Amino acid sequence: MSVLGGEEVSTVTAGVLNRKKMTITGEVVLVKKDKFDSSAAAISDGDFLGEAVSLRLVSDKRNGMLGEKAHLEICTKPSRELNPEESMFNVIFNTDESSIDVPEALLIENNIDKKVEFFLKTISLSVPSESKPVCFICNSWVYPAIKYGSSYTRVFFRNKSYIPSETPQTLLPYRKSELKYLKGNGLGERKEWDRIYDYDVYNDLGEPDTPNLARPTLGGNSEFPYPRRGRTGRPPTKTDPKCESRPAKAKLIYIPRDERADRLKESAPLSLAYRIKVFCSKTALHAPTVDQISAKSTAVDDEFNDFEQVFALFADRGGKYPTPHLIKGNKSSWMTDEEFARQMIAGVHPVHIRCLKEFPPTSKLDTKLYGDQTSTITEDHIKDKLEPEFTVEKALEQNKLFILDHHDTFMPYLRKINESPTTKAYASRTILFLTSEGTLKPVAIELSLPPNSDCDKEGSVSKVYTPSEGGVEYVLWELAKAYVAVNDSGYHQLCSHWLNTHAVIEPFVIATNRQLSVLHPIHKLLQPHYRETMNINALARLLLVNAGGKLESLFFQGKYAMESSSAVYKDWVFTDQALPADLLKRGLAVKKNENGSAVCLVLEHYPYAVDGLEIWSAIRKWVEDYCTHYYASDDIVQKDTELQAWWKDVREVGHGDKKDEPWWPKMKTIDELVESCTILIWITSALHAAVNFGQYPFAAFFPNRPSLSRRLMPEEGSAEYNQLATDSVEKSMLLTITPKYLSDEGISLVHLLSKHTPDEVFLGNEKNCDWTSDANILNAFTRFGRKLAKIEKSIEDRNKDVSEKNRAGLVNFPYTLLIPTSEPGITARGIPNSISI
Repeated sequence: MSVLGGEEVSTVTAGVLNRKKMTITGEVVLVKKDKFDSSAAAISDGDFLGEAVSLRLVSDKRNGMLGEKAHLEICTKPSRELNPEESMFNVIFNTDESSIDVPEALLIENNIDKKVEFFLKTISLSVPSESKPVCFICNSWVYPAIKYGSSYTRVFFRNKSYIPSETPQTLLPYRKSELKYLKGNGLGERKEWDRIYDYDVYNDLGEPDTPNLARPTLGGNSEFPYPRRGRTGRPPTKTDPKCESRPAKAKLIYIPRDERADRLKESAPLSLAYRIKVFCSKTALHAPTVDQISAKSTAVDDEFNDFEQVFALFADRGGKYPTPHLIKGNKSSWMTDEEFARQMIAGVHPVHIRCLKEFPPTSKLDTKLYGDQTSTITEDHIKDKLEPEFTVEKALEQNKLFILDHHDTFMPYLRKINESPTTKAYASRTILFLTSEGTLKPVAIELSLPPNSDCDKEGSVSKVYTPSEGGVEYVLWELAKAYVAVNDSGYHQLCSHWLNTHAVIEPFVIATNRQLSVLHPIHKLLQPHYRETMNINALARLLLVNAGGKLESLFFQGKYAMESSSAVYKDWVFTDQALPADLLKRGLAVKKNENGSAVCLVLEHYPYAVDGLEIWSAIRKWVEDYCTHYYASDDIVQKDTELQAWWKDVREVGHGDKKDEPWWPKMKTIDELVESCTILIWITSALHAAVNFGQYPFAAFFPNRPSLSRRLMPEEGSAEYNQLATDSVEKSMLLTITPKYLSDEGISLVHLLSKHTPDEVFLGNEKNCDWTSDANILNAFTRFGRKLAKIEKSIEDRNKDVSEKNRAGLVNFPYTLLIPTSEPGITARGIPNSISI
């Protein structure tokens, strides 16, 4: 009997004499030094000799017979060129010919030393009966066996997929035992070598033991619903036993070992603390005190006086940062109304604008709590801003009016946000008109505050601003646009970026590893799109979205940043994350067919949607080809025990606060499986690329995308209002938005988040051609890659078309964020497979 993961696995050893022997040779590639972790013990080739690392093959047919143990030997002549951090070893299996056919699994033990782990990349075996090598794509850390005790042996499967009902009987015990280990027992503090996937709520954002740093738990309650994150098992805080204590440094954050960053980056997530000047000390994690901020904000030399001083931060003016794409060609066009509107459909946040269906705009806020929140924008405000032949009614009928609406999201928090002496913000609504040239222009901005009394039931206090070409009214209009940009920046970073990509995907990562064996075809399909997501999310909880973290200090929501994203999650719908469904919901497309899988754009020249629909269609075709290869009927989907357990885990635990929602796919048909997997790949690749890799190009020049505002609009007749007539619009804006002392940290952050690494794996470009042994799947993937290459050419051609005025705009910065490939660095293009930054 052999023991795997605490379960006995029946085996038959090769003990019959005088049988013909068969030799299987192989090559093992592993990383054995400190590439991944500076604390990993350095080891030499000699450490692998003798009995230190043992391997055994598992038969695919004959009752799970195990081959004889083999050991690694130094490879003096590698068969291929290796990376500097890699080493190749030979392995020779001498086994009874009757005991092994094509090896389907491999058992491995690391007995080098109790402190030495290594990263096993691949194993390639030359089997006499096979024309091609039998490959094992491992990509996993192998810790010393002593770490796990005698009840657990690592198992790796060859690059072939099986649904549970078609799994060879000899592999079923290994398949089940491995899953059992990965689920864990739901108890205990995790160790760094653990590979256990489990769920927890966001109860580690705050520090209740430190004054002013307590934060509510997100998830597991109706007031603050949230997706689940990976369980770390740290002890509770002293003050609140329901809150998990925070680690002292990044290395102490548990995530399953194979989820840690497996590559060196020029600006790696593990160096995040250094890059944005945040260190894991008890005090440096926290935002400056109110007194410190006030002292800085009143110092004359701590303010920019004009945009020239901001330009000086960048390389073309002798600064330390590369010049953002937005201002490379033209340093003033970003301020135009045309560019302000264009970025809503071709900027870093092109996913929130919607078609206006009723005028004036209404609110979904509970009138019992907030009173009447209907917009105060009237026809008189905008009728003269439309083209001559249009009335407001006609513009509505012809889908010519659009809205960027941040009113309902932020109104419930404004009273608390504006209690801070350093933050003064509004809830905004921006109305836009679609011109005959196919471009958008803003025609009115409404800025709203809670009522002057303490009674929110009285509705809101609002003022409407319209475009103006000169005088104080022009300055007020430019300031109004800045307040809208502040709202949009906060929503983009905390909701569209963090919540709707990073946070909502983590439960799927956990559920996939808990319920779908690595042998499962859906695990193999989705795993590349989960790479490093748990790692970057854990680092974000440590440094960015935590109490006193960078997002609280850089964005206007402050301590309510994550809490306000929880309010947005209340309206999150999984099926609406499909791009066609999203466009339909926002009124930006109409159905071409009954099921809505094909749509026609209402806003024809909408770069994000035009490019995105092509990418979406290519992903869906690839997923359909893949899934129908393994599932010939709906009945097979329904009887796939692992698949059903996976979907149940996602709905009832990972997104447990939404388990009773009627919109969840039932996972009973091939089409539901295809659509769900397409949504997951879309979110982790194209959607994340669209809202992430444009951050530096658009937001590094922070007057274009300010993240906070420090004062309210000056009241008419006040000294500040009168000053608007003498101050330049530049000075007025810079006194209102992100202060100088935060600008460096903000630029550093978006610089880090926008960079592609040299070894990035882009959508449709899997670097390892041996990731599956199935020729039909490899051919389908090749077709997927070719389709993406054609889409890349189409996007580049559209960007050259001068009639496509929303493509490059007056700033001459074409929309490239959904071009599939990219060179390393900050390029404003490229769709990585996964959310790894």
